[in-house]
Amino acid sequence: MTTTAATDADGSGAHPRFAEALRALGLDDVLAGTRRFPEGTRTAVEAAAAVGCELSQICKSLIFAADGVPVLVLMDGASRVDLERVRGELGAAKVTRADAGVVRETTGYAIGGVPPFGHRTRTRVLADRSLLAHDVVWAAAGTPHAVFPIQPKDLVAHAGADLVDVREQTA
Repeated sequence: MTTTAATDADGSGAHPRFAEALRALGLDDVLAGTRRFPEGTRTAVEAAAAVGCELSQICKSLIFAADGVPVLVLMDGASRVDLERVRGELGAAKVTRADAGVVRETTGYAIGGVPPFGHRTRTRVLADRSLLAHDVVWAAAGTPHAVFPIQPKDLVAHAGADLVDVREQTA
């Protein structure tokens, strides 16, 4: 039997580092709810299809650079981040999407599997209020094949996020 970094010793499917972060936070129940999908959950669309939930119930963990400093934005899967709103929230001159190298260096995880907390380095976190529209949201568990359910208010608290309005507005 072959094991990969995607499966930790408890068989949850969560990345071992993320599983340890959950345990350290006393979130063993969240770890127990982690689900692994061999077909992948790299995108919000893939994750929603795998879980069988609404696209907006997926929490995307996106890394941006605000004046060159990494910042994490938690956004519902059906929405896009408005960079001008992020810039305004942070008082930054410029906000850009971070490249894959910066994402991995900052979080310790690859794009498509970045969880909302349990990162290698501490960053400022913004969570869009749209996440609060649901009783439960699903977020990446450190791999592009595993997600976990969590109540949005708990997600915001454990991520240490500032609750903001940074999604693009539809006309």
